[in-house]
Amino acid sequence: MKTKPETIVIIGGVAGGASAAARARRHSESAHIIVLERGPDVSFANCGLPYHIGGEIADRAKLSLQTPESLRTLLNLDVRTLTEATAIDRAGRQVRVRSLTDSAESSISYDKLILAPGAGPLRPPLPGIDSPRIHTLRNLQDMDRIKDAAAGVDHAAIIGAGFIGLEMAEQLRHIGRKVSVIELQPQVLPQLDPEMVRPLEKALREKGVELILGDGIDGFEPLPDGISAKLKSGKSLATGLVILSIGVRPESALAKDAGLALGPRGHIVVDAHQLTSDPDIYAVGDVCETMDPVFGKRAAIPLGGPANRQGRTAADHIFLGGKALPYPGSIGTAIVRVFDLAAGITGWSETRLRMEGIPYQTVTVNGGSHAGYFPGSETITLKLLWSPEDGRVLGAQASGKDGVDKRLDIIATALRGRLTIDDLAHLELSYAPPFGNAKDVVNVAGFAAGNIRDGLLVPVPDLKSAGAQIVDVRPAADSNKNPVPGARNIPLGELRGRLDELDRTQPVFTICQMGKTSYFAARILANHGFDARSILGGAHHQV
Repeated sequence: MKTKPETIVIIGGVAGGASAAARARRHSESAHIIVLERGPDVSFANCGLPYHIGGEIADRAKLSLQTPESLRTLLNLDVRTLTEATAIDRAGRQVRVRSLTDSAESSISYDKLILAPGAGPLRPPLPGIDSPRIHTLRNLQDMDRIKDAAAGVDHAAIIGAGFIGLEMAEQLRHIGRKVSVIELQPQVLPQLDPEMVRPLEKALREKGVELILGDGIDGFEPLPDGISAKLKSGKSLATGLVILSIGVRPESALAKDAGLALGPRGHIVVDAHQLTSDPDIYAVGDVCETMDPVFGKRAAIPLGGPANRQGRTAADHIFLGGKALPYPGSIGTAIVRVFDLAAGITGWSETRLRMEGIPYQTVTVNGGSHAGYFPGSETITLKLLWSPEDGRVLGAQASGKDGVDKRLDIIATALRGRLTIDDLAHLELSYAPPFGNAKDVVNVAGFAAGNIRDGLLVPVPDLKSAGAQIVDVRPAADSNKNPVPGARNIPLGELRGRLDELDRTQPVFTICQMGKTSYFAARILANHGFDARSILGGAHHQV
C-alpha cells in the first residue's frame, strides 16, 4: 500500500497547479497541501484575458475563478500568494521561499513537490525593449495595464500573429483602435498550413487590420507621443502601444538549478505520470514536455486543457502509485476566433510532417455546417492528413464561420483512438437539418481520402500546381461572376457532350466551387480515357 504524503507543496497555481491541488484534496483530507503563487491571483482564466481588454467579458471578477480565501474554504488549501520559490533542496526535500511583500525568507519541507510555474512570454533582448509602452499578456495585472494603455492610444502594434496575437487584434478593433500585426513568417497562424489561413488574412484586412507578414521586429525607438517599431526590412511603424506575442519560454530555472532533467528547449522532462527525474518531484503544464501520442515523440504543448489533465495525473500518481492511469500525451488541439471566422488545428500539420520527413497524404474538402436547405448553413473547409501506410489519421485543420470546433473535436477524438480514414467515412454523427448533414464534412473527408487511396481521385493541391488545361465545371453564371484564371468553363451537365473541346493528349484539371463537383467531372473524364485530376477545395479555397 502506497504511503500517503503528509505535505504536498505545489509551486504555481492557475491551470496545472490548481487542478493538482484540487485532485489531491479529493484523495486525502489529512494531507497538508501548500500552494505557492508568485502573483496575487492563484486561479484565473488566462485564456479570457484578451476578451476583457476588448469588452466582451465586461466583468473583470468573472476571470478570477477562485481566490485564496475560496480555495481555503472549499478545499482546505494553504494558499500563499505573493510568495516566490527561490530554490529546491532535493536532498533535504525542502523549498526555499521569499515573501514578495516583506522579502522574508523561509524553508518549507515537502513529501511530494509539484512544479507548475508555467511559461513566460518571450521578451527578446532588442534595443528599446524595456519601454513602458511594450507589453506582454500573461496575468490579470498585464491585462489591466494593456486595457489602461489601449484607452489612451489610437493605434496598437501586435508583434506575432499566433493565436493570442490574433485574439488581441480582434479585441482591439472591437474597441475602435487601429491595429497592425507584424509576423516574421509569411502568414498569420504559422501553426497552420498556409492555404488554411488565407480566409483569416482576408477577414483581418477587411476589418481594418494591417498585416505586415514576412518581416520581423528589429528594435524600438521612443517618439514624443509614442514608440517606433523598427522592422528587419528597414521599415518603421509608429504606434502608441506594442503587444509582444511571439511565443513563450518555460519557467524552468528553478528545476534546472535543482539538477532536474530538461529537454532541448528547456522544458522539464517527465514520464507518463508527470514524474521528473527526481522520484519525489512532479511537473505539470507549460513548463514540461510530454509525449506526442501520434508518433510517440516528445512535445511541449502550452495549452490550458493539457495542463489541467496533467495536474490531475500527478495527484493521482502521488496517492495511487502504479494504479494511477498515465497521461496519454498531448495532440495540440487549438482554435481561434477572428471576427466571424474560426480556424483551428489538431494533430500534425502538413508543414510539420514535411519538416520531419514523415510520409503523409492530404485532402481538402468543403461542406456545410448543417443541411444546406436549412437556413444559416455556413461553409466549413476541412483539411485532413493521414498515413499512406495504414490510413491512420495524423491531423486536421478547419476554418469557417460555424461548426469548426465540432469537426476539430471529432478529428481530435479520432487521433486519440488511432482511427483511420475509413473509420471517418463511417462515423455515425448526429444529424438533423439544423445541426448537421446526412454526410458530414468529416465523412466527406474520409470518402475523399479513400478515393485518393483507391486511385479514383487524382488530387491537385491548388491552382498553382495545375497545368494549362483547366476546366471550370460550375454553372456559367457562377463562373462568369468569379472566373478562375486560365480556365475554360464547361458546366458539369454539359461535359459529356463537349469532350471534343478538350485535348486528350494533355491532363485535364477540373475545378468547381467546393471541390465535390470537380471530382464528379474528373471521374467522367477518366472513364472517357482522359488523364483527369481534381483541384482540391474548389474555387472557394483559392482565396
